[in-house]
Amino acid sequence: MKKVTILPVSESNGDTSYCAVAEDKQSVGKTAGEALDSLTLQFATHEIDSLVIVQNMRPDPFFTAGQQKQLADLMTRWRIARDAGQTLSGDEQANLNVLIEAELQASEKRALAVSENLDQ
Repeated sequence: MKKVTILPVSESNGDTSYCAVAEDKQSVGKTAGEALDSLTLQFATHEIDSLVIVQNMRPDPFFTAGQQKQLADLMTRWRIARDAGQTLSGDEQANLNVLIEAELQASEKRALAVSENLDQ
C-alpha cells in the first residue's frame, strides 16, 4: 500500500491548489480529490489499493495552533525569499526545520491513533 501525502498549496492569486505525493510520483489538482485521482493514475494496477485518511488541518494535541501559525508564517517568509532568489536566516531556517519535523511526528502520532481505533 502506498503512503500518499496531500498538501495545500497557496497560489500567488490567493487560490489554493493541492499537491499529492507518493514516493517519486506527484500530481496537482484544484481539490485534494483531484490531486489524488491524478496521482493514482500513475500507479501500476497492483499499487492502487488504498485507505484514505483526511486530516482536517485543525490544531490538535499533536500539533498546536501556535505551532501551525509559526509554520505558516515561516513558510510564507520562505516562499517570499525563494521567489526573490534568497534564503531564510539561519535561525529562521532552523525553526522551520524543527516545525516541519514536529508536524511529521504529529502526523505519525495521528496515524497511530487512527490505526489503534481501526483495531477496535
